[in-house]
Amino acid sequence: MSDHARALAAMRAVLGAEGVRADQATLERYAISCSGDGTRALAVAYPVHTGQVVALVDIARAHGLPIYPISTGKNWGYGDACAPTDGQVIIELSRMNRIVHVDPVLCYAVVEAGVTQGQLSAHLRAHFPQCWADCTGAGPDTSLVGNIVERGFGHSPYGDRARHVAGMQVVLANGELLDTGFGHYPNAQARYLFPYGIGPFLDGLFTQSNFGIVTQVGIWLMPAAPCINHFVCRLEDHADIGPVVDALRPLRLDGSLRSVIHIGNDLRVLASAQVSPQPSAALDGTSRAALRARAGVGAWTVSGAVYGSVRQVALARHALRQALRATRARPHFISERKLAALALAAKALAMLPVARSWTARVALGRALLDMNRGIPDARFLAGAYWRRRGGLPADFPAGADPARDGCGMLWLSPILPLRGDHLLFVHALVEPVFAAHGFDLFATYSMVNERSLCAIFSIVFARDDASEMERAKRCQREAFGVLMQAGYVPYRVGLASMAQLDPAADAYWRTVGAIKQALDPAGIMAPGRYAPAPPATRRPASP
Repeated sequence: MSDHARALAAMRAVLGAEGVRADQATLERYAISCSGDGTRALAVAYPVHTGQVVALVDIARAHGLPIYPISTGKNWGYGDACAPTDGQVIIELSRMNRIVHVDPVLCYAVVEAGVTQGQLSAHLRAHFPQCWADCTGAGPDTSLVGNIVERGFGHSPYGDRARHVAGMQVVLANGELLDTGFGHYPNAQARYLFPYGIGPFLDGLFTQSNFGIVTQVGIWLMPAAPCINHFVCRLEDHADIGPVVDALRPLRLDGSLRSVIHIGNDLRVLASAQVSPQPSAALDGTSRAALRARAGVGAWTVSGAVYGSVRQVALARHALRQALRATRARPHFISERKLAALALAAKALAMLPVARSWTARVALGRALLDMNRGIPDARFLAGAYWRRRGGLPADFPAGADPARDGCGMLWLSPILPLRGDHLLFVHALVEPVFAAHGFDLFATYSMVNERSLCAIFSIVFARDDASEMERAKRCQREAFGVLMQAGYVPYRVGLASMAQLDPAADAYWRTVGAIKQALDPAGIMAPGRYAPAPPATRRPASP
């Protein structure tokens, strides 16, 4: 029996025969990736509590077996459920799905790594309606911890998710259980309230790294707002977006606007409601303009939300209108009252053609309002299906899974200063690259915090077309290089880009390598994840 076979036998002794799967169907399912470059695991293990995770790590270390933790494996477009290389044992934490505790007074929840955003949202609505969680547009089946350790973001005032957690529980490569912050002190009263603890602040080490397995975390919740309005601004001309960004920046800086503000181009909005009418090629200018006119979509759409009492929301609405007066953007507000009135009108005029359009607008408005109070909706995954030959699945959005459904998708996610000129410059950098490779440029710029924009560019392609998939990869590599050279570094990358993160072998990544060597000298923990090259191959930069 080989060493790896002995390791899997030992893991089955801990989890049971069904707790470790290495059958063909399972391995093929976990090899599926929206990038088209899935890797093949040696096996997949399904622990149900932290003690089992510790045991699996101990076994892996004893046998020199590489392991790769995932939460639910819905990291679509960034690697999905795949490990960076073949032959690793995937440790899927989806069965560790307990909501351990909710404190409705101080507004936080303690969740295990397999808890999904849909699960937490439903739990809060049923038992703690005075608290809301943040959610992303990735649908209800994606995990909270998986997104947090990638430093993902959502929509609400708590949308910068990594800034709103405290008290991680982490299994280290040596099998030790680490509680960060105050968590390692018995009976610490502020364990989930003050993230820094005393001494070095360690939590960041376990985001975008391969230093340990996060099995539990405290997540801060929002107090439910008595009033919430979603706002939308439509801009007809591309150049008009620069002044709008500059007009909104002071409102983010002074707190008048607290939610994440999203700025999507026309294709991003169009793809939320349909698939491409010509899936074998990028849209030409005439076709794109026709789609925009038919859908009533401008070159850009700006959206966000204002929260608070009725009075606070009224003041925020006034501040937004005043700030945008010098621009061509005019905010339109979606409220519960407006949706109720539109729904009533649609019902009364049910026999008229306009009723269907109004009903669709009510459904979209409801989904947008719900997203801003932490209720996820898989309908916002529609963009992943833009060039899928079969279009949207018949039951979409129920159970939407872009990887399983054959969607091809790659991401570019650079961070840029929150300035209109930077947005226009970055857009002008990537637009010709996408055009040269024959892909529609889907672009969203999100005001994740008060001083920066996160650009999200998606390359959507037909995964069943080998030549198109290769073009998509070339497009991603070229755009990545152009952005990096111009100083627009991504906040997050997929598996294919991790090797490109350290072209100069700089001190930062040497330090990361030193920490890895100290915590995981055998290199068993997620080898290749946010690790541009093994520490032994690095050469110090020239003085």
